[in-house]
Amino acid sequence: MPEGHTVHRLARALEGLFGGETLAVSSPQGRFAGGAALLDGRRMLAAEAWGKQLFCAFAPDGVDDPDDPDGVGDVRWLRVHLGLYGAWTFAGDPSTGSGGSGGRIVHAIGAPRRRIGERETTPLDGGPGADPVPGAAGEWGPPAPRGAVRLRLLGTHAVADLTGPTACEVLTGAEKAAVEARLGPDPIRPDGGRASLDDARSAFVARVRRSRVTVGQQLMDQAVIAGVGNIYRAEALFRAGVDPLRPGRDVPAAALAAIWDDLVVLMRDGAATGAIVTTRPEHRVPDGGGGRVTRQNTDGDADAVPRDASFYVYHRDGLPCRVCGAPVLTKELAGRNLFWCGVCQA
Repeated sequence: MPEGHTVHRLARALEGLFGGETLAVSSPQGRFAGGAALLDGRRMLAAEAWGKQLFCAFAPDGVDDPDDPDGVGDVRWLRVHLGLYGAWTFAGDPSTGSGGSGGRIVHAIGAPRRRIGERETTPLDGGPGADPVPGAAGEWGPPAPRGAVRLRLLGTHAVADLTGPTACEVLTGAEKAAVEARLGPDPIRPDGGRASLDDARSAFVARVRRSRVTVGQQLMDQAVIAGVGNIYRAEALFRAGVDPLRPGRDVPAAALAAIWDDLVVLMRDGAATGAIVTTRPEHRVPDGGGGRVTRQNTDGDADAVPRDASFYVYHRDGLPCRVCGAPVLTKELAGRNLFWCGVCQA
């Protein structure tokens, strides 16, 4: 399942490609035909993320405020949660930078982790449907849908196809607000999803300390903190020296505040670069292929931190801790694998 930084990158990609444009919205698969009809022919005003939830605002011509405070603009929000198997794929004409020119389009965001790990882009390699196809008189035309496409967004210069999401629905502004009210603060949002980042930090700390549930399990609860997945959970707890199996109420408030502040930095960097890097420079020694590979969006960048030097404990079970040398531990916690160092996080 993509972590929160991936969904924020997706929102930026969608707004960059389609913001302000009237779109043709369809459901080639047919399962979202009713929802697509509600959005078809409307302008996309905005795209935003809250944790792992994506929201895109659609409105009739003449409406420019996605918040629509007076409720007169009939703004509708597309909500998408990719879940384990959801993915967006993109194609566009040369103005979008498709075809590997380094422009604003990406080819895929999301998709099963067993296939592309945390990597969010794949090369436009000329496979069927990967590249835009010419239309009449050399004009750009979108590729045919590939697979079970739940939703297609088609603009003048680009197309985005959604497959396999856990959730895909159309909401009113009030319904969107109700979804957001159930989510914890998001470290990537400018205000954390609260009145301020300080309020967001306080809400996170208070929520964790109200419960006897382990802090490792709570960090994966989207009602506690939105957007944290298995990698950020393991890495933030290691960097804080906190035992993931410690009950939340027993973790000092100062330690939890430090975890929040660290996640603000780490997750915003992930949203900016497309890669999760949590190791400090002095600890970035490659594993030499001994650990499991987690692909990154920056794998092809010679100046990027190597993926086998990017994490302290995630997928490094059995390997020596980068700090103390003890074997990295793993166990299942609430259906997900947990990774930690029993010495550094005693």
